[in-house]
Amino acid sequence: MPKHYPLPRRFNAALSEAAYDRLRALNEKWSLSNNYLLTVLLENLDSLADAEKLDAAFAEFVETYGAPNGGMTARSG
Repeated sequence: MPKHYPLPRRFNAALSEAAYDRLRALNEKWSLSNNYLLTVLLENLDSLADAEKLDAAFAEFVETYGAPNGGMTARSG
C-alpha cells in the first residue's frame, strides 16, 4: 500500500488558462491532485528546468506584467 504524502501548507493560487490546461493534462496523465502536481514540480524545479531559461521566463513576465506589490514574505521559524 502506498504511503500518504502529507501536505500541511495550504494556499490559494490563481492560474492562467494556459497554466491550468497544463495542470489538467498532468492530472489526466498521472491522476494526482493539483496540490500534489504542484508539489512535485516545485520540489524538483532545479532538476527539471534550466536555471537561465527559468530566470529569463521570470524576467520576461515581470517586464510584461510587472511585479505585484508586497510579494511573499520569508517564513519565520
